[in-house]
Amino acid sequence: MTKGKFEEAYAELERIIRALEGGETSLDESLEYYEKGVAALKTCHRILEEAEKKIEILVKDSQGELHEESFSVDKTQGEATG
Repeated sequence: MTKGKFEEAYAELERIIRALEGGETSLDESLEYYEKGVAALKTCHRILEEAEKKIEILVKDSQGELHEESFSVDKTQGEATG
């Protein structure tokens, strides 16, 4: 996925949020915005997951040697781990 695709989905999500927070949409319009917002959010989430899979970090082992490990986020603590 490209950066442009993420940026487009994120901008769409922000636009939808502003429209819903404005409080001037009908119930039908609000439901339509909600559905579009969920789709944009899923797109952003999928792109970020794909990017996370591509990230690797250098880790120093007990002997001082460097090696690559896949980057992952501990979802329960929100910390990066290797």
